[in-house]
Amino acid sequence: MSRQPLFGSPLFLGFDHLEQMLDRVAKNADGYPPYNIEQVSENGLRITLAVAGFAMDDLQITQEDNQLVIRGKQKDDSEGRIFLHRGIAARQFQRAFVLAEGIEVEGAWLDNGLLHVDLKRPQPETRVRTIRIVTKGNGVTRQVVEGRTDHGS
Repeated sequence: MSRQPLFGSPLFLGFDHLEQMLDRVAKNADGYPPYNIEQVSENGLRITLAVAGFAMDDLQITQEDNQLVIRGKQKDDSEGRIFLHRGIAARQFQRAFVLAEGIEVEGAWLDNGLLHVDLKRPQPETRVRTIRIVTKGNGVTRQVVEGRTDHGS
């Protein structure tokens, strides 16, 4: 059974990239590591990941187009050690967040097993644009420009 496209309606023109992003996010639905997203100011967001046991050298943050990717890979230092029980395994992860257009990463820091990434949302600017209406008929093109009619051929 094939899946119905989410943005398959003809009213959603140019939104196919959003469907691709949603598919990427769905593949990233693993629950590790747990994270919070909070609004810290009117235009500021913070992502906090619980990365206990990871050192700064074990973590990598990259921005790939509009996707923030956080990767962690611990080194396995168990060589030569004998565990009676091993509940803390060296583990790796990749967590991706899709960023809206214009969101900037301001910085990141590691504190007591929590990785914080601060983001800044730009102020939306209001844009108003007048679209010219052109009429065509009898081989003559007429354009209405700022209340007056120009005739051309």
